[in-house]
Amino acid sequence: MKTSIAIVDDHRLIALALADLIRKFDNYEVTIVADNGNDLIRHLNRGEKPDIVLLDISMPEMDGYETAAYLKERCPTIKVMVLSMFDREENIVRMVRHGARGYLLKGCRPDELRQALDDLRRKGYYYSDFMTERLIRNLTSAEPSMPTAYFKFSDREHAFLKMACSDLTYAEIADKMCVSARTVDGYREAIFQKMQVKSRVGMALEAVRWGLVQL
Repeated sequence: MKTSIAIVDDHRLIALALADLIRKFDNYEVTIVADNGNDLIRHLNRGEKPDIVLLDISMPEMDGYETAAYLKERCPTIKVMVLSMFDREENIVRMVRHGARGYLLKGCRPDELRQALDDLRRKGYYYSDFMTERLIRNLTSAEPSMPTAYFKFSDREHAFLKMACSDLTYAEIADKMCVSARTVDGYREAIFQKMQVKSRVGMALEAVRWGLVQL
């Protein structure tokens, strides 16, 4: 089954050209081309539900920030990837806080777009070196109580998470927490499940994205 994609961009010519490019990729189909967030919501209300939304930021009526926040709240299974002209750090951080799973510049190469779509489909996120660098530099403040409550982490799981986002080995974390290696494995698997990630890198990136750790 092909992965369905919605393109949300008020520049119609760019959106249609992007749709033509994606249709040449195996395993993908473009099912929606919308002019802004309100237009996308009209499609969603008609029962159309894409797997991935490629979202511009600057749009009339309902911009990318509002649209991403709406999808995060109402349609959390839809994966949002930003495709924008803006490369400012504040734009990236704000979109990630609104639930974006990836961020690409419109000047990217077709093979980078394909890689981003593949990662988003298989892993659930695409964090390029460009994006990761800006997230690490900017997501330095946190309000841990809200995301901790959202994920329903215990105090011990949250303590493990903060140490796991360092260069400590799991054995060293077990020693610092005064627990066995098996207990640490339990914390790790519980957090993987709650955050829906499959690796330590994915866990760390999600922790940064949600403001659960300070860097």
